[in-house]
Amino acid sequence: MDARELLTDLANRPLQELDHFWDSVTAEMLNSHPAGHPNSIAWLVWHTGREIDVQVAHASSREEIWAQGWSARFDLGVSDDDIGLGHTEDEARAIVIENKDLLRGYLSAVTDESLDYISTLSPDDLSAVIDESWDPPVTRGARLVSIYADALQHMGQAAYVTGTQQG
Repeated sequence: MDARELLTDLANRPLQELDHFWDSVTAEMLNSHPAGHPNSIAWLVWHTGREIDVQVAHASSREEIWAQGWSARFDLGVSDDDIGLGHTEDEARAIVIENKDLLRGYLSAVTDESLDYISTLSPDDLSAVIDESWDPPVTRGARLVSIYADALQHMGQAAYVTGTQQG
């Protein structure tokens, strides 16, 4: 298995993990804030999609999926460049999404775009340094791993919250 095959598998995992628990998420659970935490399941899934979308678009020089009609469909009242990073408690609580299918659809579209991008990459592309502000500098391959590692953590958080609310 080569690096591109591994990245393809990794890029598929956030959506696969969502599908393991998504049918268990009720409408009431989706926007609830267990133990008073500001990040709901809806926020976690939306933020995961946004983070992947923004970072893959940046790395690939492609347009964000969010800008292709998804922002209007969600109609969250946030700026189009908002991904949830640095949200205050009030801002996180303001992300309310009633349509589960819309959330899953967005993450699916982001995953498809990611897979398409990954399929175009060569070994040289993966080893190219794309961010010199870190020590050591970050390669495209390392950035992609980082994107999906973070996404999987958020899916794990959403799965955990789902499990605790099921009783």
